[in-house]
Amino acid sequence: MKPFTFTRLQYTSGDWDTDQRMPSNILHSLVEYTTLPVEEKEKVVKLGSPEIFKSPFCYLSGHKLVEFSAAERASFKQYVSNGGFVFVDDCNHDIDGLFAKSFEQEMDRTFGPKALQKIPNDHPIYSNFFQFKDGPPTTSFELNGWGDDLVHDYLKAVTVNGRIGILYSNKDYGCEWDYDFRNKRFLAEDNTKFGVNIIMYALTA
Repeated sequence: MKPFTFTRLQYTSGDWDTDQRMPSNILHSLVEYTTLPVEEKEKVVKLGSPEIFKSPFCYLSGHKLVEFSAAERASFKQYVSNGGFVFVDDCNHDIDGLFAKSFEQEMDRTFGPKALQKIPNDHPIYSNFFQFKDGPPTTSFELNGWGDDLVHDYLKAVTVNGRIGILYSNKDYGCEWDYDFRNKRFLAEDNTKFGVNIIMYALTA
């Protein structure tokens, strides 16, 4: 089996290189909990590059404006339409913030109005590996009242042929998981487990 590569998307607008320890933390969890072979380091791929089509899973995040170039938009749409999976995480955890508003507008432009929809909390992504009976786990950033002062009890997605192609979070999982994996032993519960679910869904759904 070809090793799994955590692929981060670099886009021309905004700040794409957030939460830099998160990928190695998630990769450590994949090694710990699954039999999936993994590449040890994340790979950064420009969104407009054909390299994107080599990765079944991609990650996109930021705090600022998201406005794809025409080439980026075409590449993103083709990748998702061909069965690729993108996990998009808003580092502001704020539905009224610049990242959220501009990303959702970009999805309307790329996939059509209302393509991005809330997914139910009994969606298979919450039970395909670890069980999350209440839907998406809450982050400490939400509970601390930063951002829009809301706990988002849902995630959104663009679904293609009955399968999630884009999973979109306002919960700031990237920052929640942005710590050295060796510090995981100090947690009462490993908070990266949902990251395992996301990647296993991307690879198997």
